[in-house]
Amino acid sequence: APLRRCCPFVAVCAEAMIRMRTAPSGAQQDMSGYNQPSHHGSFRSSADVEGGAIGAVQAFLQQSSHRWSDQKIARRIASVQWEPISIGVAVVGFLLFVSTSGIVSYMSLIFTLCFLALIYALRLAGNVLRLDEGTAEMQSVSNAIREGAEGYMAVQYGYIFKLAGLVAALVWISYALRDTENAGVSSFTMATVTSVGFLLGALCSAFAGYVGLWVSVRSNIRVASAATRSYTEGLQVCIEGGAFSAVMVVSVCILGISLLYSFCYAVFHVAGLRDHQIPLLVVGYGFGASFTALFMQLGGGIYTKAADVGADMVGKVEVGIPEDDPRNPAVIADLVGDNVGDCAGSSADIFESIAAEIIGAMILGGTMASEGQLENPQSYIFFPLVIHAFDLAVSSIGIMALKRMNTSALSGDPMALMKRGYMVAMTLGFTEFCMCTRWLLHTEKAPSAWMHFALCGAMGMLCSYVFIANTQYYTDYNYDPVKRIARASM
Repeated sequence: APLRRCCPFVAVCAEAMIRMRTAPSGAQQDMSGYNQPSHHGSFRSSADVEGGAIGAVQAFLQQSSHRWSDQKIARRIASVQWEPISIGVAVVGFLLFVSTSGIVSYMSLIFTLCFLALIYALRLAGNVLRLDEGTAEMQSVSNAIREGAEGYMAVQYGYIFKLAGLVAALVWISYALRDTENAGVSSFTMATVTSVGFLLGALCSAFAGYVGLWVSVRSNIRVASAATRSYTEGLQVCIEGGAFSAVMVVSVCILGISLLYSFCYAVFHVAGLRDHQIPLLVVGYGFGASFTALFMQLGGGIYTKAADVGADMVGKVEVGIPEDDPRNPAVIADLVGDNVGDCAGSSADIFESIAAEIIGAMILGGTMASEGQLENPQSYIFFPLVIHAFDLAVSSIGIMALKRMNTSALSGDPMALMKRGYMVAMTLGFTEFCMCTRWLLHTEKAPSAWMHFALCGAMGMLCSYVFIANTQYYTDYNYDPVKRIARASM
């Protein structure tokens, strides 16, 4: 029991080994297929091993299943009438936006777009979770990977939260000993707000990482099952699973920064703090997000690489088991590492990248408005938040466009389908970027300045497309660089 609470994945493996040792002799005899080749010179599949390790793990997981299964969650999501809720949120947000001004108007727009994006993400999750999970053999492997990934995250989050408390105390001490006269608040206040922001950012980044893991361990098996029926169906399930994670992570990031800024504005603006000084109080949020993402990427990356090397050394070299064979426990550990390192780590990394970008742009916008003595500094501070909130809407439209495209005609090249959706989102993104730039960054002191900002955004979008095209050219097997490497290796 203590082992199960501390590390469920190790507990699963340990209990499976105990059941194997106490199993009848026939089951133990069947386990010889894990280490001995069959008469045909190949290893028997897991379906041929009745009562073996995979069966024991599957039985244990069925007994310890969670109260809320994926199908229950899917039914709950499907039972909600999302259309009237979405319309109600949009109407209330629009009325608040047009009837108010200043920070209330900006916040109503941001919250509305984020809540609509969250509703769309939940609908995507329902579409994925209601699909079948494949055969019993597929589920046995998937359940072991899920259990190991959740056990790893439980252990890692325990260490992260303990260290986060220690680092938050160090952040408080460092700010308490600094001169914060330029920030407009006392050292004690600055230290307290920054430490609280650090903990909030670490918590939200951890949530983003868990969202990435939660959707990956559940969508992987559904993608594999859908791919057995149709390539197009598998691609659609894959896109919906990844879209849910992306939309959810960005929405939580924007909401966290917006709530923290609103709290600081409500408390400190009344006390006399100027507009451009308030963004300095939310920098701790970015610190906390980076702190969690660092652990998620390094810990998961080291874990998956160690498991990968161990699986190759023992499985292929010493025992002779084929690569990525689920009968090798190190292969399961390697796939666990892929989920906790690549999926969860990438989600936390995206979260902290967006958080740092938004907070940095808010500080720069407020400073520029203060130094230039512009008439509406709030519009410059809220510019990055509004842009990213609209990006949620643009990205959601791009994802919807993928489902409308003729995927059967593109079944041989998923990259072509992704690029078409990307072009739809980029076109809409450039349009909304120019509109928001004209709306928020226009000033009578420099009437054409907003055009320069719009051109900077256009250059960034163009560079992102060039990166995609360049990466595809040098890594896609349809192009000459990869073909030359293939010919040279023959």
